[in-house]
Amino acid sequence: MVMTKNRSMDMKLCTAVAVAVLLLAGCATSKNQAPVEDRSAAARTPVPHGVPPAPPAVEPLPEPPKPGAENMGKPGYYTVKPGDTMIRIGLETGQNWKDLVKWNELENPNLIEVGQTLRVMPPGVDPNGAGTKPVTTAKVETKPLSAATPASGAAAAAPAATTPSQSAATSSGTRDGDDDISWMWPAGGPVASGFDETRSKGLAITGKPGDPVMAAADGRVVYAGSGLRGYGNLVILKHNSTYLTAYAHNQTLLVKEDQSVRRGQKIAEMGSTDAERVQLHFEIRKLGKPVDPAKLLPPR
Repeated sequence: MVMTKNRSMDMKLCTAVAVAVLLLAGCATSKNQAPVEDRSAAARTPVPHGVPPAPPAVEPLPEPPKPGAENMGKPGYYTVKPGDTMIRIGLETGQNWKDLVKWNELENPNLIEVGQTLRVMPPGVDPNGAGTKPVTTAKVETKPLSAATPASGAAAAAPAATTPSQSAATSSGTRDGDDDISWMWPAGGPVASGFDETRSKGLAITGKPGDPVMAAADGRVVYAGSGLRGYGNLVILKHNSTYLTAYAHNQTLLVKEDQSVRRGQKIAEMGSTDAERVQLHFEIRKLGKPVDPAKLLPPR
C-alpha cells in the first residue's frame, strides 16, 4: 500500500517536471525568434561598418562658352569643326589664313578649338554685301601679258619660250568677266575627272612628273606648303575679294607666300604627293565655295 502511494507521487512529480520543461522551452523559443525580414532598398544594400554613406549626386557644372560664341551663326563668322586648321578655314571661306589670324587676334594659329567662332570678314565690312564688288586695295591688276611686260624678281611673267604643254594650255584663249578675271587652263594635260561638289571639288588634270603648273589668273600666293591633309604640296592663289584657286599634289613648289604672280606664270611642277597618280587637282572657289572650273575656263 505504501509502495503504491509512493509510485503515484513519483508519477505526478515526473509529470510536473515534464510540464515545466515544456513551458521553459516554449519561453526560450519565443525569446529567440528570428526578426521579421526587412525587404526595403536600404536593407538590400548594406553599408559596411565604418564607411560613411555616399554623398548625393551632384550635377556637373555647364561648360564655359567657346571663344566667340556670341557671334555663332552670324554672317561673316565661321565656327570651327573637327579637323579644321587655319589654312583649311581660309580655303573654305575664301580668305588668306594670315588675315584670319590678324582679324581674330590669335596669338597661336595652331591653337583653335572645335566650337570656337572666328571672324572671316575684315572688320568694318558688311558681310551681306562683301562679295558684290572687289576690294580695291586687294584687287590684283588683270591685264593680258604682252611682250613688253617687264619681268622682274618673283613677279616675272611666264617666259616667252613655252613648252608644248604650256602652249596647249594657252592656245584655247581666255574668257573675261567674272569680276574681270581672265582665266586660263593651269595645265595642258587631259582632264581625268570632272567637278563634284561633294567629293573632288575640282578638276583632276593628268600629266607627267615635272610638267608645268601655271597660275590660272593674276593673283597673290596666300599659301604654299603641305599642311593641308589630302592636298599634298599645295599652292593657293587669291585673285580678288571673290576668287581663290588651289593647285594640289605638286612635286615641287616654285613660289612663296605673299608673292605676286601673273597669269601663265609657272608656279609648281606636277606630281603625286597625297595622290595615287601624277595629277594636278585644280579648284576655283568663289567666296570659299567650290565652283566648276570648266564653266569659267576657256573652252579647249
